[in-house]
Amino acid sequence: MTGRARLRLAAIVLLLAAIAAVALVMSRRPPEVAVLTLRPQATELVLAVVGRVRPLDLVEVRSPNPGQVIELLADDGDQVVKGQPLALIRAAVEEAQTEADAARVRAAQAETAEARLAYQRTETLARQGFAAQAALDQARARLRSAQAAVAAAQATARASAARSREFVVRAPMAGIILVRPIDGGQVVTPTTTLFELGSLDGVEILAEVDEAYADALRPGMVARAAASGAETRFEAVVSEVSPKIDSSTGGRQVKVRPQAAVALAPGRSVDVTIVVEVRDGALVIPRQAVVDATTAPKAYVLDAQDVVVARNIVIARWPSQGAIIEQGLAPGDRVVLTPAGLRPGDKVAPVSPPDAG
Repeated sequence: MTGRARLRLAAIVLLLAAIAAVALVMSRRPPEVAVLTLRPQATELVLAVVGRVRPLDLVEVRSPNPGQVIELLADDGDQVVKGQPLALIRAAVEEAQTEADAARVRAAQAETAEARLAYQRTETLARQGFAAQAALDQARARLRSAQAAVAAAQATARASAARSREFVVRAPMAGIILVRPIDGGQVVTPTTTLFELGSLDGVEILAEVDEAYADALRPGMVARAAASGAETRFEAVVSEVSPKIDSSTGGRQVKVRPQAAVALAPGRSVDVTIVVEVRDGALVIPRQAVVDATTAPKAYVLDAQDVVVARNIVIARWPSQGAIIEQGLAPGDRVVLTPAGLRPGDKVAPVSPPDAG
């Protein structure tokens, strides 16, 4: 072997030895893990729900009497004023009753006219001495009875006419027609909804909240809301919490009202975040940093020698993006953010998370 070949071989051996040394050092180097140093901070306890938009006032318009719809005077989307006719209902029985009452008025008036003529004749004969006073008194009583019968018949006719006027279904308030679930010619009853009428003076958001969390809600709580799929948020406030729990769903209805006018169509779904409480000095860690979250929650923290130590923790039982720690951790603790693949006793090299300030 020549001298040059021996030099080349020696260089290759030195290079391989250097690579092996670097590999050995790298294999013994602790793995890098992202670590969060806990600091107290103000944290919101919030409740996220999905609600539906509805007018502040929603009225189901019905006919007070059964009958057939002969004409519809309003349709979906129409704005109406209070008292405006919405539909005409025809009911043959009530119409016949009205006609019969009108006929009774005419018959009573005819009897009154006859009684008046008889009284006048009797009165003339009495002045001439050809009729007794008793006959005059009897004629007068008959006239008064006939007049009373006219008054009673007229009152009955007025009542029938009032009932017949109820067959013109009118708007009970100013608003917009949201739904018209009937068609012309349909036979309806007093329980049939002819129109759904919504008010024009604002909207509210109606949501159902699980009973486990609804007890913490109170009118006046601040909320943030946005139409589902939209980025624009608006401020709102809890206006009402129903005292009743729906036994079939285990939920309570909660009403949220925007604090400023918003353009939301009735029925639109809205994502609502209700601020239930603001905790000062809370300790919060990402939920992915919790180990065995469903059984015995723990967090991996680093001791002074950067060795992983398991710490039992108690998490606030409230839905939130981060885990709010009630017990088990203290300010200054270094919490491992990615505990997967680690075990207590492992030596690591802590690094700050990419988004750390």
